[in-house]
Amino acid sequence: MQEEMELVHHKVQKIPGTVQYVINRYRKLPAMSFEDTGMMVYDYKSGDKKESTLELIFCVTGNRYCKQKDAECSFCKNSKSDHCQEIIDTVDVASFRFNSDHLSQFVKSIKTTSFSESILNFSHTSSFSKSLPLCSKTRSVLEALLNNSYSESLENIFINAQTQMLLLYSMECMAGDGVDSFTCKFLANDADRDKIALAREILLEHISQPLTIKELSRKAAINECYLKKGFKEMYGTTIFDFFQSQRMEHAKYLLYEKGLSVTDVSALLGYSSISHFSTAFKKHTGLKPCELLFH
Repeated sequence: MQEEMELVHHKVQKIPGTVQYVINRYRKLPAMSFEDTGMMVYDYKSGDKKESTLELIFCVTGNRYCKQKDAECSFCKNSKSDHCQEIIDTVDVASFRFNSDHLSQFVKSIKTTSFSESILNFSHTSSFSKSLPLCSKTRSVLEALLNNSYSESLENIFINAQTQMLLLYSMECMAGDGVDSFTCKFLANDADRDKIALAREILLEHISQPLTIKELSRKAAINECYLKKGFKEMYGTTIFDFFQSQRMEHAKYLLYEKGLSVTDVSALLGYSSISHFSTAFKKHTGLKPCELLFH
């Protein structure tokens, strides 16, 4: 949904020798519903270990952004007032990418025995993506990163310190996992992971034209079984649940933002009847389509 959302803040920064991060903050509309989530993406390059990376990605809501944050604001002095018209609720997407040289220093001279240590040392030879629960400690760090008031070199020091905490908490979440928890060994192949990612993009492009698993596997040029198993492991959900969730979020956008009728939205999303659409919509949102307009 990023293309449909208003981007209110974008920041890209690379701190030499440590981390590269991207923070995108989007305006959250009242009708939007998101689940806070995190993901660890371990990208192992068998040909050149130094090119391997570990990325932490988070999507969180509940924060507020002041559009006058970087200027003098006589209304709220950087989000201190609830009555400032410049303050908006946000959906925040942040990614932090660590390189192998930086991470390996933490396990140097240590005999790698645990799964976490094998990740930091990039001795685990299968790439993977894994969902991470967001504990209160992780949320606190993310909020500090999003709302800090530092600049230039002090900001780099602050960001570096906070990302180390994110790394620590994420590795704690992984402490009970092992190599065997990643059952799809074929995902160690970059080409197969790319095909799963392509399948996800195809689903989003056909949001109003539901595809069967067979049709999707043909378009992505991957075996149906591999597609279903790989998709679940990479994105933490089934193809059907992911597609339904995206359709209903798009439906909310069309109803609330575009002002289309329930009949029009039902037809645009490829439903055979309004009742089928209403049932699916209520299952996802807890509201009937017509009830959304009163909220």
